[in-house]
Parts: sequence; structure tokens; C-alpha cells
Amino acid sequence: MEILFLKKFLGNFCTVPFSADFWDGTVENYGSGEPQFKIIFNKPLPKRQMFYDPSLAFGESYMDGLIDYEGNLQEISKAIYQNETNFLNSKVVKKAKRLRKPSLKQQKKDVQYHYDLGNDFFSLWLDETKSYSCGYFASPDDTLLQAQLNKIDHTLKKLNLQVGQSLLDIGSGWGWLIIRAAKKYGVKALGITLSEEQYNHTKEKIKKEKVSELVKVELKDYRELATADRKFDAVVSVGMVEHVGQANLPVYMKTVNKLLKPQGLSLLHSITHQTEEAVNKWASKYIFPGGYIPSIRELVSLMPEHNFRLIDVESLRLHYAKTLEHWAAKFEDNVEAIQKKFDERFVRMWRLYLNGCATSFRYGKGLDIHQFLFTKGLNNNIPMTRHTAL
Repeated sequence: MEILFLKKFLGNFCTVPFSADFWDGTVENYGSGEPQFKIIFNKPLPKRQMFYDPSLAFGESYMDGLIDYEGNLQEISKAIYQNETNFLNSKVVKKAKRLRKPSLKQQKKDVQYHYDLGNDFFSLWLDETKSYSCGYFASPDDTLLQAQLNKIDHTLKKLNLQVGQSLLDIGSGWGWLIIRAAKKYGVKALGITLSEEQYNHTKEKIKKEKVSELVKVELKDYRELATADRKFDAVVSVGMVEHVGQANLPVYMKTVNKLLKPQGLSLLHSITHQTEEAVNKWASKYIFPGGYIPSIRELVSLMPEHNFRLIDVESLRLHYAKTLEHWAAKFEDNVEAIQKKFDERFVRMWRLYLNGCATSFRYGKGLDIHQFLFTKGLNNNIPMTRHTAL
């Protein structure tokens, strides 16, 4: 890429002073004052890709070593996000036309691409529960483990579970929520996942915790489960609906309707956007293929179609920012072990993902995460106050 074009592009890069070292040996300072960080361009960047999608171009260039930096990656990302006129904040709004629905086979392949990297990999930077969703920091001093245990209890309490009831967890991860539900509330819990690594780990955990009579896990898609005419008193899904794709959001709600008993409660925990936005091409290509972050109104607008009554909506945005900051720190603490398992490009990719997401949730425009609690039809037996329910 021509240096003059790149220098002009960097003129609207972020809100703090920084410097740039170029491959020809020249150095350029941007903004007034002492530079807060440095970007190092080891080689020219692909010019065509910079025009097409700067986020993808910068992401791939960092992964491939064309770009390096000196400074704190989260602080750099913060400075970029806080400039409301640069490339990160130039969003393309999706049109109303629905995207193609991914097949069961493709969806399983997409999920396994991410979650079957290995339990030993995730163990290096997640907490002991292997919870791969935002924690709930009841206190600023909570450890990551405590925050994840808080989140599980916070989620389960909303469902008003009673002894002997049945609970379905769609996208049950490594199984801690269903095991906790059985132990604390005496419910019969079923978890389903498309990840073989998660499935095998959960089976072992169920046996170890001696809850086989109450807890089961199946390697199955939620749509397959609905064809078996099984019904549950409560349905929960934490961090799964982002994987179904925009076109399948109505399918997800329709399926929950089939699975949920009349007056049953369901909790949907999802990353959200304020409005419908284009999928980030870098994240879709390298981190979550097939993924789509729904808008709040997309999810809520589907509920009346099935007589779902929305009871409670809670934002956990700052909780997720803090969770991701913990993950990013633990990732760096174990980066040598991760490099031995994979390679430098993989490390750079995940470093960018974790740090970029941490900054996005704290400073990004429109990105959030919500828990939606709703009932199937009227339910007059749930607590009348939010304080009692939560």
C-alpha cells in the first residue's frame, strides 16, 4: 500500500496522540502531545482490502505480522472506538431481507470450529467452571470464578424453579448450569450442545458429581429435540442464539414455543446490538463463522408471535467487559503454553479477539448483552416484584 494513502488514513484513526513507524524507515506523529502508543508497519498493507473492509485488513495484517504495536492493546482499541468518525464506527445497517438459513450440518460445523479447539485450551484462560459467557460481578473484587458462579445462580433464580420440574439448557457448554440447577433446585435438567468436547466433558462432570439421575446431556441441535415432542417447565439459553444466524431467529423462537409447557418460563441470554448491523467480517471469518448478533428489537418483536410475555430485560454489558478483561489477562499469563499448542498467528488472532471484545463492550457503539425473561402465555404464579424474583 502506498505510504501517502496510509498516512492520510491514519489522520482520522483515533482520539489520542500516537506515532507510526513505516516500512521505509519514516516515522509520523499524529495528534498533539506525547504519543500514547506506536503502530509499526513492517510491510505494505493490501490496498484493495483496506478500501473494502479496513477492520478485516487490519485484523489479518496483525495476524500475519505486517503490523505490530507498542502499548496497551485495550487502550489502543479504546482510543479508536472513541473516535466516532473512523472506520470502526462506520456501520453498514442490514436490509430487511433475511439471510440464507444455515443447515443443521453447517451449523454443527460452525460451532465445532470454535468450541472444539480443545478443553485444555479453554482451561488455560477460562475459570474452573469453563463458563464461556459473561460473569456477574456482585462485587468489584469478585474473582472470575466467583463472578461465573454468581452468573449461574443469578440466571437460575430468574426461572423460579421448583422441585421436580424439568429444565432444558440449549447450548449447555461445559455443564455447570444444569448440574447447579439439579443440586440447588432439585429439577431434572437436560443440556444439549453441538460441541463434542463440551459433550464429553459434561458427561464426565455429571458422573463425578453423582447427579446422573437428574442431569443428562445430549449431542443434539435444538431443532432436532423439538421433533421428539418433549416438553419442559423452563428453557434457558446462555450465549447460544448468536450462533443460529439472522434467518434462524424466528426458528429459534418457534422451537422454544414447541419445547416449553404452557405458563413455562424461558430465559434468553444474548449479545445484542441496538439496531440490525452487518456481521463483522473478521470475526465471522476467524472466530465465529455463521454467527450473527441480533438487535434487541429483533428478539423482542418475535415474542408476541408465540404469546411469549416479556417479564424482565437486564443489561449485563459492563459485566461482560470485565469478564473479557479477565480472560485477556489470563490468556497472556498462559501465552507460552498456547503458542506450543498452536502457533504465533493463532495467538495474535485470539489476542486481538479477546482484547478487542473487552474494549467493544466497554466503549463500542451499540454493542450490549441482555437477559430476556419471558413466559409462555400468562403466568400468575411468578413473583410480583423484580427484587423477589432476582
